[in-house]
Amino acid sequence: MKGIILAGGHGTRLHPVTLGMSKQMLPVYDKPMIYYPLSVLMLAGITDIQIISAPQDRASFQRLLGDGSRIGLNLSYAEQDEPRGLAEAFLISSRHIGDDPVALVLGDNIFHGPGFGDLLRQQVRDVDGCVLFGYRVHDPERYGVGELDARGRLLSLEEKPARPRSNLAVTGLYLYDNDVVDIAKNLRPSERGELEITDVNRIYLDRGRARLVPLGRGFVWLDAGTHDALTAAGQYVQILEHRQGVRIACIEEIAWRMGFIDQETCHRLGAELASSPYGRYIVDVVTADA
Repeated sequence: MKGIILAGGHGTRLHPVTLGMSKQMLPVYDKPMIYYPLSVLMLAGITDIQIISAPQDRASFQRLLGDGSRIGLNLSYAEQDEPRGLAEAFLISSRHIGDDPVALVLGDNIFHGPGFGDLLRQQVRDVDGCVLFGYRVHDPERYGVGELDARGRLLSLEEKPARPRSNLAVTGLYLYDNDVVDIAKNLRPSERGELEITDVNRIYLDRGRARLVPLGRGFVWLDAGTHDALTAAGQYVQILEHRQGVRIACIEEIAWRMGFIDQETCHRLGAELASSPYGRYIVDVVTADA
């Protein structure tokens, strides 16, 4: 499976902070925001990943992450000059996707929870159509919403409904088979002039090939696209890391534990960052497991 991180847009909800840099380069406590969606794809076992950004931000991502080989990934980059909807990602990255299924994650989404990697890898192995992930919220009218029947089958999808049929928000993580490229090519822009991801998902639903996996209690899904949300995400990461002594979205550790790199390489990467608590954590984790 191929991976896509959609890190485009202008970050207008975070102005003036994002007037000079990409939203996805902002820190969420101790690491850049882009580390969090990248770690999701890595936990799913995906190593061939394309990052879509605004043209002016591409060099920053390349400077930060390079070609990904340091952590056992194959990273490539593409540009979205203007945001024209989430589903445009499949058109921009059609050559990257090729004949494979694909996972799309939004660049400002943060996921964390027990057994999340196991859940992701299970779902990636069993993609037949479209797999969405739902999260219960108290204000579903702000989101795309999925409705399940008593057996857990997906009945309907609505975008920001005035009267939601459930409180299951559709998160910014999507798995698709290869049909998604052709579906996206045949979409018509919405009234907003965008290619809507909800329209893609409805087509799969109409074909009887969409399912929604609820993320249960204990999981956290955060959209760090506003000042308050960005602060809250940073506080969540800070508290958890300090209490438990672990690092969320530590891409070097994940690469090692997933077998993308060996122990020696992980230790070396940590040593290169050893002047920071993040780097010392990597060294300590690898040393403790030696």
